[in-house]
Amino acid sequence: MHLIESGGGLVQPGGSLRLSCAASEGPFSGYVMGWFRQAPGKEREFVGQISRDGRSYLFGDFVKGRFSISRNNAGNTLYLQMRSLKPEDTATYYCAASTLYSDSPNVNEYLYWGQGTQVTVSS
Repeated sequence: MHLIESGGGLVQPGGSLRLSCAASEGPFSGYVMGWFRQAPGKEREFVGQISRDGRSYLFGDFVKGRFSISRNNAGNTLYLQMRSLKPEDTATYYCAASTLYSDSPNVNEYLYWGQGTQVTVSS
């Protein structure tokens, strides 16, 4: 599967962004989809994941209700809506696809990755 993220950019603290991930060359609806992020000098970190049918989702502890995740299986697109952004949310955000819906998602469970989109939160 080929994944392409978009929607990143520069936003002020407290602002919002919606990231998109377009999928091709695969049965999008057959995969659990997730978002990860990586800041310079840090390990890649789990942000959120959504089940194949979009009815179940899980977020990293740091999200604290600020983000939502959704998917459009007919349009082969994954979304991450981010609100109340903080400078510490600055990172490259990646979408990824997995065959597992894990209770403790990690990078090793995800098979396909996009190239990432940069999110910078700064005044």
